[in-house]
Amino acid sequence: MKKLILLTAMFGLTAALTTKGAEAKENWDANCAKCHGADGKGDTKMGAKLGCKDLTDAKVQGEIKDDAAFKSLKEGKKSDDGKTLMKPFEALSDDELKALVAYVRTLKK
Repeated sequence: MKKLILLTAMFGLTAALTTKGAEAKENWDANCAKCHGADGKGDTKMGAKLGCKDLTDAKVQGEIKDDAAFKSLKEGKKSDDGKTLMKPFEALSDDELKALVAYVRTLKK
């Protein structure tokens, strides 16, 4: 009986994580891909204009801390001279933003 409960809980957790992963991909496609590209390389016209980094690069990923990425998504990002580089994602919940940060980690090659 305990094994059945444990297996049921594991399948439920897996389904929940898969759903969150799908939602994160949808949020990426809707909010991030225009600048960062569908693959995260940042090689879009807007990405070049804004200086988007290649998020598939392990070195770039290593320089980005999860809490800083979350803060950038939540509050937006400005250049040193105050120019808006990325607007805040006010329509997304904190959980959706955390899932988006986790999704960015999957882009690393």
